Amino acid sequence: MGGDRIRTLEEFVKVHGVLLAASGVPESLHRQLFHKLSTETFDGGDFFEIEPCEEGRQRRLLFTSDFMPKDSHVFLSDHAWTFRLSDARKQLEQVPGLVERMASLMCVDIDSAGGASDVNVTNFNVVEIVETEIRNAKDKGDDAVRWLELEDLHMDDALLLSLDLPSKFPNLLALSLCGNKLENVETVTQEIVKFKHLKALWLNNNPILLKNDDHMADTIFQGCPSLEIYNSCFTCNFGEWALGFCGGIYDKDNPGFFHETDHPLRGVTLLDLSNRSIHNLINKAFLPAEMPSLSHLNLRGNRLEQNPVGELLELLRGFSCLNALEVDIPGPLGESALEILESFPNLSLLNGVNASKILESGNHAIDSMLQPRLPEWTSEETLADRVVNAMWLYLMNYRLADEEKIDETSVWYVMDELGSALRHSDEPNFRVSPFLYMPDGKLASAVSFSILWPTQDVQKGDECTRDFLCGIGEEKQRSARLTAWFHTPQNYFIEQYEKRRQKLQSTSFVSPPMKPCTTNSLLCNDGSSLRVYTDIPQVEELLTRPEFEISTDPKDADIIWTGMQVDEEMKVAAGLTDQQYINQFPFEACLVMKHHLAETVQKAYGCLDWLQSTYNLETQLTHLIGEYYVRKRDGLDNLWILKPWNMARTIDTTITGNLSAIIRLMETGPKVCQKYIEYPALFRGKKFDLRYIILVRSIDPLEIFLSDVFWVRLANNPYSLDKRSFSEYETHFTVMNYRGKLNHMNTPEFVREFEKEHQVKWWDIHVRVKRMIRSVFESAAVVHPEMQSSQSRAIYGVDVMLDCHFQPKLLEVTYCPDCTRACKYDMEAIFKGGEIMKARDFYNHVFGCLFLNETTHADPL
Repeated sequence: MGGDRIRTLEEFVKVHGVLLAASGVPESLHRQLFHKLSTETFDGGDFFEIEPCEEGRQRRLLFTSDFMPKDSHVFLSDHAWTFRLSDARKQLEQVPGLVERMASLMCVDIDSAGGASDVNVTNFNVVEIVETEIRNAKDKGDDAVRWLELEDLHMDDALLLSLDLPSKFPNLLALSLCGNKLENVETVTQEIVKFKHLKALWLNNNPILLKNDDHMADTIFQGCPSLEIYNSCFTCNFGEWALGFCGGIYDKDNPGFFHETDHPLRGVTLLDLSNRSIHNLINKAFLPAEMPSLSHLNLRGNRLEQNPVGELLELLRGFSCLNALEVDIPGPLGESALEILESFPNLSLLNGVNASKILESGNHAIDSMLQPRLPEWTSEETLADRVVNAMWLYLMNYRLADEEKIDETSVWYVMDELGSALRHSDEPNFRVSPFLYMPDGKLASAVSFSILWPTQDVQKGDECTRDFLCGIGEEKQRSARLTAWFHTPQNYFIEQYEKRRQKLQSTSFVSPPMKPCTTNSLLCNDGSSLRVYTDIPQVEELLTRPEFEISTDPKDADIIWTGMQVDEEMKVAAGLTDQQYINQFPFEACLVMKHHLAETVQKAYGCLDWLQSTYNLETQLTHLIGEYYVRKRDGLDNLWILKPWNMARTIDTTITGNLSAIIRLMETGPKVCQKYIEYPALFRGKKFDLRYIILVRSIDPLEIFLSDVFWVRLANNPYSLDKRSFSEYETHFTVMNYRGKLNHMNTPEFVREFEKEHQVKWWDIHVRVKRMIRSVFESAAVVHPEMQSSQSRAIYGVDVMLDCHFQPKLLEVTYCPDCTRACKYDMEAIFKGGEIMKARDFYNHVFGCLFLNETTHADPL
């Protein structure tokens, strides 16, 4: 185009042909699209309006014109925010007005309780609240306070003890201490067990729950035998009071009494038992005779694993007025919506969907009725924190490419208010696609938009929807991926995770006995040198031993030491033979690709203390979601790191505790998701890892050697678990060869100072590392015996991190070409720092070990 602006439809289509095809926009709309792009026409306001829903925590898009046929119009949605992931928080904090607009668009600019978010609760006097409760009870003519709420008052253990609540409120039935600062198990327990009539206790959002202390719960249950609700969950002792609370009978104005003589549940018509951790629903209170009027029952989020399906179905069929049921599907009542309706022919609604619609269109009708995942926050969180947490419900992404290469990191963006109001449907009436408009025909002039058009006829009042997972079916884990936006059945994912965990725990592996070494030196008796062909400059420069000579022709070489991946096609092209030695083992991908490494180790050993919980998101997302829910349920930390299958230098690597983020990040390429080591061993307050060099002479028998030099790689910033630091490269990552200030350290100096700082013996750590590394290669030898090749010798890099107990954790195994290149950078820094072994010595010793069977500077494993 010579830099001139595009002026005709023909020019537009010629320049944007690939983009038009990728977007899927119909050819009949190309002219209209060109006109709106070239004139920047945003006319959506003439056809749509944005309406709040979900109590103001979400927005939807309604069609306001009379009628619009499918494929008849195309509309532009501007990109309100475009960024690289690592820059998100920085932009929110620095670009004027951006965080306010995003907070409004994502409906997180209001307090969770609907009021102002800056109320300083510490100004309230807890003692005055307690005295007011007593005074109000007396004014009402009541003899005792039975319901007490002391929430979000910053109350600590000492204050709780000083209040002496049991003596002031001996007849308390319900006590809420949510959102305080209680953390001492003994103090809290000794106070709680003094309430002998307590029916409900809420300690939610207190530090004490992070301790995951089962003994505390058992002590409370024993001391409060009448307790039916504990931290929003039903106890095994639940009965009439807990059901009455969920049925709207009991609250602060009507807390109930110690002994009911009538039948208070008879008037209950709607009962919401969702997410109450109920294991057994069958008891003396949950009976048709006790609740004859029950018409709407919500059982979502309860496993009910102690109830056989037959008994549970028989019980529920006894509620003759029941016409609306909500339950996980698949779940405790059946595997499908159709199966459940066959058991309950009188139901009118199942999970909010008309039963007749389900019978007509099958289980697909139920998919779009999942409860939306709405952003959660606390009043103390800043707008930037709220936006970073909520943005995964709104983000879309693309990756730029030119004729030479594709971008290594994706571009994320948020559509404007109109585009962002399009909610999900499995049967959408609109389609949305990103589009880069190049007004002068060059990428440098590109402006990004999203384009939307109707794929179904729409009429006035219709909600306009799109498919968030357009083109993604169940073969790509569609149902699991919907968890990014919806509350999908937790029990199903937990069950799948536990099945996998049990399988891994049942895996046993015994290391094979060490066979005698069988490899021999490759030197011929006539003393002639070994010819080495290499395309790696530092090997060519630094390999100086007389036993080796550099060859310029790969066909004449005895040894091929290359930075390229050698496969059969490459062998033919280069004229290589099966008699030449190659610096790679066949099928080594079972170790050097992250998803294969985890699979290989887990097949051999099952669960291990030196391999963090790891999932291949392309095939194991369901299990990951299950473990995430289990950890959340048990109050455990839930920070994860996502790594591309086969990319180095931490490209596209992300740390997050947000489940929606984990699922959405699958969109930028295949990844593994691994439990983050939240509490690593630190050196001078900073994170570090260790790069070990492993020399492999044989897989069967296994002959591996550990180079006597390892490299310490240090982060530049002090380590922090502040969530705002997760995007700081120099805080959480240690590979500074490529980004940031290089921060290496001489190995002996590091060992001396580490031992002094932590009062440990490095030799003990070294022994554990050696044992772990041998186990890694043993797993490969057993699970993938096809790796063995008598013509292969290789070096691998093994990256190791220590946790706060100085136990080694496997990070990854780097394959030979990458390891050789990485060694160049690592060694340059270390040798300048005075490392004992020089670069020339390193390569000479590597080749001596691998091809001459020397072990002078290598430790057999």
